[in-house]
Amino acid sequence: MSSNVKPVLILQLRPEDETSDSEFQAFLKYGGLQEKHTRRIRIEQGGIPPVVLDDYSAIIVGGSPFDISTPEEKKSPIQKKIEKDFKGLFCDVLARDFPFLGACSGNGLLGSYLGAGISGLYSEPVGGARVSLTDEGKLDPLLSGFPDQIDVLLGHKEACDTTPDGATLLIRGDACPVQMFRVGRNVYATQFHPEGDAEGFIVRIDAYKHHGYFAPETARHLIEAINSVQTPYAQEILRRFVERYVGLI
Repeated sequence: MSSNVKPVLILQLRPEDETSDSEFQAFLKYGGLQEKHTRRIRIEQGGIPPVVLDDYSAIIVGGSPFDISTPEEKKSPIQKKIEKDFKGLFCDVLARDFPFLGACSGNGLLGSYLGAGISGLYSEPVGGARVSLTDEGKLDPLLSGFPDQIDVLLGHKEACDTTPDGATLLIRGDACPVQMFRVGRNVYATQFHPEGDAEGFIVRIDAYKHHGYFAPETARHLIEAINSVQTPYAQEILRRFVERYVGLI
């Protein structure tokens, strides 16, 4: 990596060390990154510190057990702070059309900021799903040349009710319509996990089996099913994002 290439800012929201570390390693692996090429901040510990966008080449945001649709009075102080901090960050990111990729929680946070309703209407169980590229998606540089449908890994209790105003829907699903969208030219969000793989999802299944994503007694079945899911195109999205905006590959 050239000394003048700016690092990728990776913002994580997972409270558990094991799930956070696993997610971070997946971002590195499928993004083609080395740890020295990134600045990792676990914002569930204290919120988002001041961010100077000129210090970074791009921002990646991971998943979280926090739900935006939780009633305000039931949210923890740190969740409220994180949501407030993201509003300030998104104001700067969208004004600059700064390279951004939000996965799962990153998708909901961005969608909510843009005015989309976030609810459990389109929740999906933990596991693999097949989703479809839109006509606009087929033209996007992160998706060009992909087949019409790709397999992804996901699992979420809430999602965008509609495509946010001003956003372009790139990938849709049958059970959850808004799977990937873009704002401007460089701001992306996915409901699925482009960094997802069987190893990482097994860690999450074990950590979140009592968080309402699935019945705890089904955990072993989910793990068995996850082991057979391959998501190379979803992971290619992450690789292309890094290649396009960081230039390491």
